[in-house]
Amino acid sequence: MEGPDVHTSEAVIDNGSFGTRTIRLETGLLARQANGAALAYLDGETTVFSATTASKSPKEHFDFFPLTVDVEERSYAAGRIPGSFFRREGRPGTEAILAARQIDRPLRPAFKKGMRNEVQVVVTVMSIHPDEQYDVLAINAASLSTSLAGLPFDGPVGGTRMALVDGEWVAFPRWSEVDRATFSMSVAGRLSGDDVAIMMVEASAPEHADNVIKAGGTKPTEDVVAQGLEAAKPVIRTLCEAQLKLIEECAKPVGDFPFFPDYTEEQYAAVEAQVGDRFDPILGIVAKAERDDALNELTAAVVAELAEQFPEEEKSLALAVNANFKKVMRRHVLTAGVRMDGRTPAEIRSISAEAGVLPRVHGSALFQRGETQILGVTTLNMLKMEQQLDNLSPVTRKRYIHH
Repeated sequence: MEGPDVHTSEAVIDNGSFGTRTIRLETGLLARQANGAALAYLDGETTVFSATTASKSPKEHFDFFPLTVDVEERSYAAGRIPGSFFRREGRPGTEAILAARQIDRPLRPAFKKGMRNEVQVVVTVMSIHPDEQYDVLAINAASLSTSLAGLPFDGPVGGTRMALVDGEWVAFPRWSEVDRATFSMSVAGRLSGDDVAIMMVEASAPEHADNVIKAGGTKPTEDVVAQGLEAAKPVIRTLCEAQLKLIEECAKPVGDFPFFPDYTEEQYAAVEAQVGDRFDPILGIVAKAERDDALNELTAAVVAELAEQFPEEEKSLALAVNANFKKVMRRHVLTAGVRMDGRTPAEIRSISAEAGVLPRVHGSALFQRGETQILGVTTLNMLKMEQQLDNLSPVTRKRYIHH
């Protein structure tokens, strides 16, 4: 878009033999009543719009940060009419919900701890190329709109998808490239001095990865995936620097927001002194339920011992005990080299799998790793009964449903 109030910035990503991707960021024209608003374009064809708004007063009765991220897929973005009976947009689909979660995860920890003002980030897919994915582009749009909004937000956050295609790591891969990939992951992070701090990784194997590997494709070993994370860092840096340019030009000054920390420094120091070495026996309990019971007993005892010094602050004291336990536990893992359940840092839990655990259903399996269980149930159907998907991805039909 163009206009006298429009400010723009570009990030050009070099994918080597796969060419370049251009991410154009823009602000100043749309949603001027929102605290912050931004448009993000991918190669001039895929467009997502993000608006960030914050309430003027805090939700003091909340004990968490009320951040809401919504992703609105619009059929017009792909030149389609909604397929419902009323020909209107319905509730968010699976892809939109997953995209909202991908945005929430790196953005939430970047806000100052103790914030209780409600913040809403609404991302709308305005246009989309049929061979493109919008979700990681939306991370950058949401980060920019939030950074411009005058909120206590330690951004910007850059996000990209990295796909291992023909032995090369490709940023912002197209659907057609992901089909040839042996591994794909969404990576988000922010600048940390001369380095990039990774804040989120979501990884998966594309549908045809097994066949690609059998045909000679690169296996995603631990070393190869680590190389992919390193390859994502310069991409994230470029995206963050493009956002910083607009933030320096257009960001509102950070407002005066009240904060409600879980506990005060004085309470934490008192808890730390009161606990002493009483965490040591708990660190040796392998069974999770027994360990939790022992920690709850110790927490109740410490809270009672400090009740006179901090009257009517039981909840804050309990949270301080929990925070102190996490600190001691992490130090124990790093120094002693033993995790809470007795494993070394490089040791994974044993996994077991059992098939056919339910009668009559088309397929079922029970997976168990440690104390975590997953029961999967599969339903197959005839082609004429397949589910029609009304979304913006190339996948429009589904006859395999996994519960």
